[in-house]
Amino acid sequence: MQQSTGQRIKNQQQYIANHVHNSDCSDFFNLLTGPELLDVVEAHLPAHRERLYTPTVTLSLFMTQALSSDKSCQSTVNAYVINRVFKGLDTCSTGTSAYCKARKNLPLEMVNSIARQAGRVIVEHTSNAWHWRNRQVKLVDGTTVTMPDTPENQAIYPQQNGQKPGLGFPIARIVGLICLGSGAILDAAIGPFKGKSTGEHVLFRQLLNSLNPGDVVLADRYYSSYCLIAQLLAKGVDIVFGQHGSRKTDFKKGKRLGACDHIVEWSKPKAPPKWLKKEEYKNFPKTLSIRETKVAGKILVTTLLSSDVSKSELSELYKQRWHIELDFRNIKTTLGMETLHCRTPQMNEKEMWVYLLSYNLIRLLMCQAALLTDIGPRQISFKHTLQVWVAWSHHSWEVRKDGQATLLFMLIAEQRVGNRPGRIEPKAVKRRPKPYPRLMKPRAQARDEIRKYGHILKSLSKCHSGQT
Repeated sequence: MQQSTGQRIKNQQQYIANHVHNSDCSDFFNLLTGPELLDVVEAHLPAHRERLYTPTVTLSLFMTQALSSDKSCQSTVNAYVINRVFKGLDTCSTGTSAYCKARKNLPLEMVNSIARQAGRVIVEHTSNAWHWRNRQVKLVDGTTVTMPDTPENQAIYPQQNGQKPGLGFPIARIVGLICLGSGAILDAAIGPFKGKSTGEHVLFRQLLNSLNPGDVVLADRYYSSYCLIAQLLAKGVDIVFGQHGSRKTDFKKGKRLGACDHIVEWSKPKAPPKWLKKEEYKNFPKTLSIRETKVAGKILVTTLLSSDVSKSELSELYKQRWHIELDFRNIKTTLGMETLHCRTPQMNEKEMWVYLLSYNLIRLLMCQAALLTDIGPRQISFKHTLQVWVAWSHHSWEVRKDGQATLLFMLIAEQRVGNRPGRIEPKAVKRRPKPYPRLMKPRAQARDEIRKYGHILKSLSKCHSGQT
């Protein structure tokens, strides 16, 4: 007989309580303040005086700002001032100029180094049961973000060609490297959305140093390139990709392993791609042994040539690639990184790394809760964990009793992600937008016309926007 939800939660809480008696539940959580991360913080601390907004305080507030639903600097400073009052400290001004200046002076290298190190610490302390065949699988994919329309942002991250000047927003491309088992983001690269050498391959090559021998890279068919696979094999890294649409697959050729499953030789391209140095291209082998297999209507390519890895295993592994889409959704939609908020490219890159660091800290809580409940971290809701932590952190000034940290992990592990295999949803919204026309001219020009002619009638605005 299936357990009720209440009984399952009660049994789960009892399991955690018993587990904590045999282990220190704060070990994993305290890694944030352990030497592995403190050394990184201290190594990148700039010379500073002990003022109100020190680099560590500024970074903490910056992360709080990223996790908050209200992203404004004013809201962050207000909360900081109130927190100081409750701690019995001297009050300070609610003006934002000092905080904004401190954010600007915060070293970018300090933020991205801590974010990367946090990801590595999470992976190093995760259970082998979370990995595939005791091998770490790294997910790779790209996404885009927009930012305020300022001349500085437009110069580095220009908008799409189809948009008129003053109407679009600067757009940046981000490629991320994420651990499949723990969900931690290990590295990322940002670049313009358009222009020479701005594709996902170029950005991904900046992340190759974050891969280790024995890793397995899992990505979609866009990454199924001879030169990219050769680079990964040279590092001792295996791949599982979708087959690129431009490459034809003939299962009558090559070494047959089974039905629609064979090993073939891919020939080296006659000329290197534009993004690859000629010296590196010359060192590539003339051919690569690649396994091609068709399963569930898709053709997969992999360097895992042994028949010990079955087609069904490869298919199940490739299905896990979808997790990176969900992880990007958590970063962009749940945390709010879909639109960056700073007026300069340097600050926007710094803001991106603050979001990624905040994301890793939430993942750290999820991994701790998963270890205590003997489940996988992918079974725990990211949004629920974020909500619990934000509510919990609002009471950080209060003195907590022993065992309350255990309660935090109990609350995080209560909500599980639903098992919905094969879920299909339409890419459409039901709620209708407000009946305003799109802004088809620069805002300053539109304001001048309103001052001169007044607001146009709604019926005329519909005609002007092409609606009938």
